[in-house]
Amino acid sequence: MTAFRHIAGLSSADFNDRKVSLAIGMFDGVHIGHKKVFDSAIRAADEIGGLSGALVFWPHPSRIFRPEAPTLMISTPEMKRDAMNACGLSFVIEEPFTRELASIEAERFVEFLKSRVPSLASIHVGENWKFGKGRTGDPALLVRVAEKAGVEAHIVDSVEMGADRVSSTRIREALVDGRINDANEMLGCPYEISGIVQTGRRLGRTIGIPTLNIPFTPELAPKFGVYLGEVRRQNREGDSLPAVFNLGVRPTVDSDLEPLVEAHALVEECPLTYGDEISAVFNTFIRPELKFDGIESLRNQIELDVREARSLLNIQRNG
Repeated sequence: MTAFRHIAGLSSADFNDRKVSLAIGMFDGVHIGHKKVFDSAIRAADEIGGLSGALVFWPHPSRIFRPEAPTLMISTPEMKRDAMNACGLSFVIEEPFTRELASIEAERFVEFLKSRVPSLASIHVGENWKFGKGRTGDPALLVRVAEKAGVEAHIVDSVEMGADRVSSTRIREALVDGRINDANEMLGCPYEISGIVQTGRRLGRTIGIPTLNIPFTPELAPKFGVYLGEVRRQNREGDSLPAVFNLGVRPTVDSDLEPLVEAHALVEECPLTYGDEISAVFNTFIRPELKFDGIESLRNQIELDVREARSLLNIQRNG
């Protein structure tokens, strides 16, 4: 195998010149449990004047071993990279997951890492992390083999929420069910998507409710429906604007099955327009997507949705 192929945030020379504290995992969704692992790596790096980083794999192993029923990802690689960089890590390594990588015996995994990262000082993983061929490696084995290789292994406790630990699986379930508040609590921040505003049929303007249309084709989508949230430019210039938006396939007016976010800013004048790269932040689920018997029925429901969104916004602002 060659050296790790995709290093974001550093040059290869920088990567090898200083001691490295490395968080390892899929980190799908980059939730509060993952951030606890990153914090462990950052603290360890600070103590030795080294670098903190994360090693992530793409695609998910299920794409290799059960392609007929793969695990659908919350985050695209780009979304994941942006979220991890925001956590304060020095770099992110993105390594393609292959059968060759999966064939490494658990007892040799740390040795493999050191051959690619000679300055590796510590490894940081969650308590449920498995590694090596057949996923036979567990935290206890990691501690033993890491010690032999002169590397510290830090096993980070899970974060509990409710009756169970926070996990990417729980967040996927919450998103699909429309329980966006639960998902956001586990993520530690609102669920967010980004894209370039595209032109559409201008139906919203025709009925007096203009929208910003953002293409949306994730592996795993939240429940189709209407949400209260915010929109803002991707580079975070300017304030976030309260908005109501529909996520779905527009069954009343369109036969196209590609999902789209149609956001209506709840302000008198919206500074965002076609061609802007914007983010849509999901705060509250209002109702599921519906098919209406015509444009007039659709318009009436959208007006109700806008009123409901404004009412929820007032409640949230007034505490």
